[in-house]
Amino acid sequence: MPYQEEVQGPSALAGKYEKRGPLPEGARATVLPMRVPTDLEILDAIYDRYYQTFTAWRKDSPSNERNTKTYVPIDIAAVAKRLGVDGDIVFGRLYYHFQEKHGIKREDDGSTVPFFKLELSGERHCVNFPLLSSVLAELQRDARKDRWAVGIALLALAISIVGLFL
Repeated sequence: MPYQEEVQGPSALAGKYEKRGPLPEGARATVLPMRVPTDLEILDAIYDRYYQTFTAWRKDSPSNERNTKTYVPIDIAAVAKRLGVDGDIVFGRLYYHFQEKHGIKREDDGSTVPFFKLELSGERHCVNFPLLSSVLAELQRDARKDRWAVGIALLALAISIVGLFL
């Protein structure tokens, strides 16, 4: 489990940092709860923060801040801060995981529909918002199904326990 070290003295290790492995001699460890956000949490944070931006876009409107409605630029640092993780975690999940898992490559003509683009028409870190909302809806449905299954299992367990004492 990761921990936070607090090292005293003028050494290069002075200060606080997170590390896995043995503590340096004389250091005190405090166990920190470190939870990686789920796909659902990341996409939900992006959706909540940028839904209004997505819907505000109007074709041929001079107030448009972006060139296309589909791709919405996001502030990865702000999303990461909301989730309580480093921005590189969110970037890596978008760039490596979500793009690989949810980006679309059409077999017939070889064209692609990216989930996440590093840059699009001068805008950085753009997500395909309709695709993101589709993936989010699927993850939310799966989470509801899982909660129902756990609820039914707990109810069955409670009935079984009560049946033991009757």
